[in-house]
Amino acid sequence: MKSSVIKRSIVIEGHKTSVSLENEFWDTMKMIAIQRKLTLSELAALIDAKREQGNLSSAIRLFVLGYYRDQLSECDKRNRTREILANVISPVAS
Repeated sequence: MKSSVIKRSIVIEGHKTSVSLENEFWDTMKMIAIQRKLTLSELAALIDAKREQGNLSSAIRLFVLGYYRDQLSECDKRNRTREILANVISPVAS
């Protein structure tokens, strides 16, 4: 499956810029923006302000990767907590 890169113009702090991303990254950006009650431009501006190097497209890809890594980390923490609680509760029954 080949993912096509889509070039879109967005406005960041009053300046129009183009960003080239695969459709999956655009979709994820929209989802994150909605979740955080931001516009796509506002989210892009936050990512742009925090990037240390590279272009904005790369910074957005890394941001999306970090978003999913954070979700996995939270899921792992919840699973470990469940295991700990199960071990605390069930040894009494052993």
